[in-house]
Amino acid sequence: MVAITTSAENRVLLQNISWQTFKTMLAEMGSERNSRFAYDNGTIEIMTPQMPHENSNRVIEAFVGVLCEELGWEIKRAGSLTLTRDDLQKGAEPDSSYYIQNEALVREQENIDLAIAPPPDLVLEVEYSRSAIDKLRLYAAIAVPEFWRYNGSVLRVYTLAGGQYLEVQTSPTFAPVSVKEIPRFIAEAKKNGEIATTRAFRAWVQQNISDGQP
Repeated sequence: MVAITTSAENRVLLQNISWQTFKTMLAEMGSERNSRFAYDNGTIEIMTPQMPHENSNRVIEAFVGVLCEELGWEIKRAGSLTLTRDDLQKGAEPDSSYYIQNEALVREQENIDLAIAPPPDLVLEVEYSRSAIDKLRLYAAIAVPEFWRYNGSVLRVYTLAGGQYLEVQTSPTFAPVSVKEIPRFIAEAKKNGEIATTRAFRAWVQQNISDGQP
């Protein structure tokens, strides 16, 4: 077992673990827990968020909601939805996940089975300390179309192409808006408060959308 502790998150790594053992751990520990699991190639990572990690996650979630509202799109927030593929023996619980383009397909579903349902359109991982599991490879295998990674100062955006992620400057989901500016608003929220900053973010998004219209 390998453990990494920072002020933002705790990570515990377990190796040489079977897929069935991983599934049993998920079932026995249930959903009423703060930790998030990931499994790939016999390795389990258990991440427990601390305040900086979780606050960043929640602020970004609020901003994603604003983006969808202002662009006129529906959204289904799936949080740390457990994403497992038995056929691939891979699993993950992102910090946040969202159905946007495919929202209508899962709107009424209480349980998401990736054997028959699409994966979330967008997942977010907050990583103040880098995960020991290659999340780019993991989410690409699960076929998540867009992946965001925030390290406390920079938001990186990846889009799936040919089974692999490519880092891009513009989110394909929110093309009219430069989402890589989001870290600036996270910093402002620490000074001005989250409600005031969310209002400022909304005004900024509205201006970006207006500027992008012909």
